[in-house]
Amino acid sequence: MTKPQRRRIGDILVDSGVITPEQLTKALEWQRRTRDRLGRVLVELDMASERQIADALAEQLGLPIVNLPGARIEPEAVRLVPEAVARKRRTVPLSLEAGFLVVAMADPLDIFALDDVGIAARRPVKAVVAVESEIQTAIERAYGMGSAAQAVIGEIADEADEANRAGPATAKETEDGPVVRLVNMLIAQALKDRASDIHVEPAEEEVHVRFRIDGVMQTVMNVPKTVHPGLLTRLKVLSRLNIAEKRLPQDGAFEMAVDGRAIDFRVATIPTIHGERAALRLLDKGKGILTLEDLGMDPPTRQRYSSLAGQPYGIILVSGPTGSGKTTTLVSTLAQLNSAEKNIMTIEDPVEYQLPGVSHIQVNPRAGLTFATGLRSIVRQDPDIVMVGEIRDVETAEIAIHASLTGHLVLTTIHTNDAPAALTRLQDMGIEPYLIASAVIGVVSQRLVRKLCPHCRQPDVIPPDVTEWLGTIVKELPKEVKLFRPGGCPRCKDSGYLGRTGIFEVLTMTEAIRKLVLSHTSAAELAEAASREGMATMRMDGMLKALQGLTPVEEVLRVTRVEEPNA
Repeated sequence: MTKPQRRRIGDILVDSGVITPEQLTKALEWQRRTRDRLGRVLVELDMASERQIADALAEQLGLPIVNLPGARIEPEAVRLVPEAVARKRRTVPLSLEAGFLVVAMADPLDIFALDDVGIAARRPVKAVVAVESEIQTAIERAYGMGSAAQAVIGEIADEADEANRAGPATAKETEDGPVVRLVNMLIAQALKDRASDIHVEPAEEEVHVRFRIDGVMQTVMNVPKTVHPGLLTRLKVLSRLNIAEKRLPQDGAFEMAVDGRAIDFRVATIPTIHGERAALRLLDKGKGILTLEDLGMDPPTRQRYSSLAGQPYGIILVSGPTGSGKTTTLVSTLAQLNSAEKNIMTIEDPVEYQLPGVSHIQVNPRAGLTFATGLRSIVRQDPDIVMVGEIRDVETAEIAIHASLTGHLVLTTIHTNDAPAALTRLQDMGIEPYLIASAVIGVVSQRLVRKLCPHCRQPDVIPPDVTEWLGTIVKELPKEVKLFRPGGCPRCKDSGYLGRTGIFEVLTMTEAIRKLVLSHTSAAELAEAASREGMATMRMDGMLKALQGLTPVEEVLRVTRVEEPNA
């Protein structure tokens, strides 16, 4: 009986409607000239996506397809394949199944790659299909910071004894151990990758180390559970935390010079069922203060906001979730307002940026220095401008309002989803509407979106219904709408994104808004009134940035929300 002939990948793509027969003919002609794989040719000609090619290849070969960004990579499988072999053959060792090593490949027909991996691992290999652009990122994740880190991890695992476990007697010994080198490697790699946070997360069988890069968590390495005690001890020693306390959350900080750069670290630990978890926030003190333009404010928004910051008194609220850049916006505002003629004071937790000529105060609840008590004392120092890190309670809100009513410009943050909700949030805290209407002069709400890598972004195909939908959000839509999608290149580590920018909405307290506040109007009605008064929403600002090619539409939709209209 003859073996059924395997369907060609071009026929699969035509039958599934991904490409037309004419496009296939053109791609085959191009392939004959370049002698490249048909799938890569179709991607380069922008006729199909890498995912569509991978799906067709999996169907052709009868193999499973794996989503590498969400796939679990077993350390045992990684240790079988040298990093050099994995990088050369662009394969990702995933797991061990019934004596076979399962590897992810963009081209499972590459028998030379399969042979090399099998010889290195000393066992038979089974291939699964993966998207080509995801391979390199997965290799970085599997091998972490390279062979040097793997060697250190192996050294720690081999020395899994009391010297590398948490305890008062081991702190001195740990200072010169391999754990110190591992922590230094993690920090150096985080700075190289532009990470804002490092997370050490123990699981049942291993410990995941993840970086937050451009606002998105990415796994950089998985280490054996035996490494965890020494790793946490080292972080606690650096942060001056109690290394014997494992049952309660702890907060600390330390400063370190890395490659001539002064870096501040805020460290928080918390017990979980699999052990203590640690989170490190990185702050590069060598970076200059960003301007409002650097933050992503376009000229109309910047002019609207600067007019508020130029007022002699009143409260300006900056709202948004944790990590949305609120403090950065406030510090940029202070840098713009800072001059020898003004007395500027801040009370923060923690003090992240230091401005010359500005008095910064660090909150210290253990000593009784809270936002409320500190703000009450600041007012007696006759300041012109006061920045309060956050309004957390009604007492702080009341003191800030009274300070603004007695001739001070107060800048502060509040946790709400949008600008109108900040006004109703103050009412919910117990602040009288007449005080809100009198004191608040404006509210800024913001989010951070990832910026497309300018070196590899690709034009996106825009369906007519999407263009029509954009017209309902952006008031003046250009005649020719151009949108872009992420690509992938070495400069952005195949992610398609490089850096972040802000999207903003600025609510100005007009007479109409004040009347609505006095009448206890809901946040939804305040939002409608603010739009009539000229406020551009965050989603509108984000879509304008998408039209400028700075970010994709999907990224704007990820961080913004539109309330459903009432039925």
